[in-house]
Amino acid sequence: MDAPVIKKKLGLKDRYTAMTRGLGWETSYQPMDKVFPYDKFEGIKIHDWDKWEDPFRLTMDAYWKYQGEKEKKLYAVIEAFAQNNGQLGVTDARYLNALKLFIQGVVPLEYYAHRGFAHAGRHFTGAGARVAAQMQSIDELRHFQTETHALSNYNKYFNGMHSSSHWFDRVWFLSVPKSFFEDALSAGPFEFLTAVSFSFEYVLTNLLFVPFMSGAAHNGDLSTVTFGFSAQSDESRHMTLGIECIKFMLEQDPGNVPIVQRWIDKWFWRGYRVLTLVAMMQDYMLPKRVMSWKEAWEMYAEENGGALFRDLARYGIREPAGWKLACEGKDHISHQAWNIFYNYTAAAPFHTWVPGEQEMQWLSEKYPDSFDKHYRPRLEHYLAEQQAGKRFYSKTLPMLCTTCQIPMGFTEPGDATKICYRESDYEGSKYHFCSDGCKHVFDDEPEKYVQSWLPVHQIYQGNCFKPDVDPTAEGFDPLAAVLDWYGMNVGRDNMDFEGSEDQRNFAAWHGDPPPATSANKAASNAASNASANPSQEAQS
Repeated sequence: MDAPVIKKKLGLKDRYTAMTRGLGWETSYQPMDKVFPYDKFEGIKIHDWDKWEDPFRLTMDAYWKYQGEKEKKLYAVIEAFAQNNGQLGVTDARYLNALKLFIQGVVPLEYYAHRGFAHAGRHFTGAGARVAAQMQSIDELRHFQTETHALSNYNKYFNGMHSSSHWFDRVWFLSVPKSFFEDALSAGPFEFLTAVSFSFEYVLTNLLFVPFMSGAAHNGDLSTVTFGFSAQSDESRHMTLGIECIKFMLEQDPGNVPIVQRWIDKWFWRGYRVLTLVAMMQDYMLPKRVMSWKEAWEMYAEENGGALFRDLARYGIREPAGWKLACEGKDHISHQAWNIFYNYTAAAPFHTWVPGEQEMQWLSEKYPDSFDKHYRPRLEHYLAEQQAGKRFYSKTLPMLCTTCQIPMGFTEPGDATKICYRESDYEGSKYHFCSDGCKHVFDDEPEKYVQSWLPVHQIYQGNCFKPDVDPTAEGFDPLAAVLDWYGMNVGRDNMDFEGSEDQRNFAAWHGDPPPATSANKAASNAASNASANPSQEAQS
């Protein structure tokens, strides 16, 4: 009788190789270049795909087991949070507006990332890169689902969360993050990885998720903290993919260096502009603050990002072209963004307010060189106007930056009293920009950005009204028609926080007397002025 042959168990490295590269093959009846055409048209040269390394060496069977365990823990916490009325444990109803901004502007990006990595995973010649992109695609889809589920409980009790996916395609300020990802999705696979895995995930994502999750913890939001912890191990792999992608391209061919540098310049600036929304959230929308945007920028960008670019210098990579401008902007962008939204909150599905005196004192301490000089006087003026029953909502349409699509509210480098304005001419038309960074991005690929879907332009062209609307009718209110097209509940989803339904309900749920606010009546009057058809709630 023959002795049984015991097969040697594969080691981790060999098993990973068998489950990734071992799944690929060389095509025979069609050339490889025809099957994988997209990883060459950008000009990137890859000589040896086997040099692609994934330090995590995660195989698909291990991936499903690991993620399944995390799902069980996550949904147990989410269910317990809902059953115990966890929404009543947050510090202040104002905090919910940070979650509204998150579900409106960040959660849909997870689905965009899922689509992008699925596409990239199909079009890389190397099997190792395909598997890494495929796993990240699944990660991003899971994040879209878990973030939506974690925030869904709040949607039962608070306004401004009911139509986030619909708003993502229509509401003016949501074109800022949307245009970022559509720009990346319409690029080639290597540029997509540079945009999302490197510039956003590796360089900038800590400025989004770390302060946001810390803010959630300090403000009693266990549900959000839990999905943040659940996603953190995935984010570690995503950051690893980002740096691996950059180093892999740089090591494969010296001709890749200038291409990669151009992408880093572009996508750092584009990502930095998207994070303007996060800066505003961090400084103005958290009742209990963790750190200022300026402190977060210095820690996660200047220290960590600076060390990264010093490391990449050995490959011939310098810091991004807009780096110094971004570092100067840390003193200003959150205040300038809040001013934009305070003026246009009649057309945004969340509330704004004037910070209290203690909050303004905190801002003075965190921004000693800019807040008292440039921004406190304006906020104090807004407060005086509101207390006098003159809460103001701008019904004009602002000029937008063609590249980042943010209203032109940023100031000149070195002069916070002057709005920064740049322009370019292309094929007989003039295009406007908020900064040198956005102008440079446009000038490098003008044929791409002349196709931008700019909300203000679309409104002027009559593309943001329902089909039965007649703009020539007597008494036509364009803002009311646009808000109807958005699907916003006027007076509930928008306007000032003071006097809002969210504020009143939160007080009632805690058994507190109705908020004694001097501007309740003014807020109601302003809601009526901002829409031809105000809701009953806005009038109460």
